[in-house]
Amino acid sequence: MYMETVSTAGGEAIERRSPCGACPVRDRAVCSHLSGDALHSLFRRGRRMTLRRGETLMWEGDDATLVGTVRSGLLKLTSSMSDGREQILGLAFAGDFVGRPFSRVTGCNVTALTDTTLCLFGRSVFDSVASDHPELQHGLLLRALDELDHARRWMILLARKSAGERVATFLLEMASRSGTPDGEPVEIMLSRQQMADFLGLTIETVSRKLTQLRQSRVIRLPDLKNFVIVNAEALYGAAGEEERLAA
Repeated sequence: MYMETVSTAGGEAIERRSPCGACPVRDRAVCSHLSGDALHSLFRRGRRMTLRRGETLMWEGDDATLVGTVRSGLLKLTSSMSDGREQILGLAFAGDFVGRPFSRVTGCNVTALTDTTLCLFGRSVFDSVASDHPELQHGLLLRALDELDHARRWMILLARKSAGERVATFLLEMASRSGTPDGEPVEIMLSRQQMADFLGLTIETVSRKLTQLRQSRVIRLPDLKNFVIVNAEALYGAAGEEERLAA
């Protein structure tokens, strides 16, 4: 528990134990726009949940009953095609928000790629808190705009970038979103097949492009689940990027 300063009705400042103070994503989650009594009220109306790898939290087209923040782990956002195939639409990292506030229908499937912990809220409860606190609505809007910008960049990647640029861009994003410094191992939380599906490539192409980056000493591949950026400038160049992707 951490201590958080709040104000009483009479304006007196007091300290209260706040479970949110110890949250590993406190500074980058949407609830960071709340503080004091508002944050404590939201916390009391939510619950902690752990999803095991492969478990689905939300199903596309179902009633939207839940929203939440990823505390740790990784989720995939997918849509089911008419022939039964799955298309990965995006990934939700620690600190990301999942679910559709102010919406009655879930827009995509949300499934754990790794063991994942979340802070979950009933959608109607969260909507009520957001309606009472414009600062939370503002945070949701900013997050939605960031996600829209990211989706536009990803459209360019899928439409215009070469296979090598796609793989390099993916590695940069994984490193950026994990917050891992250059030179330290970054966990690739997707399988090679999932990477291929996400990037619109074949698994053979993904493996070949990773090998080329390793042979060029741009990255190291200590094992199948991790990579290390050896030459960041060269990796940006391989991705066709001038700067690190925004989170």
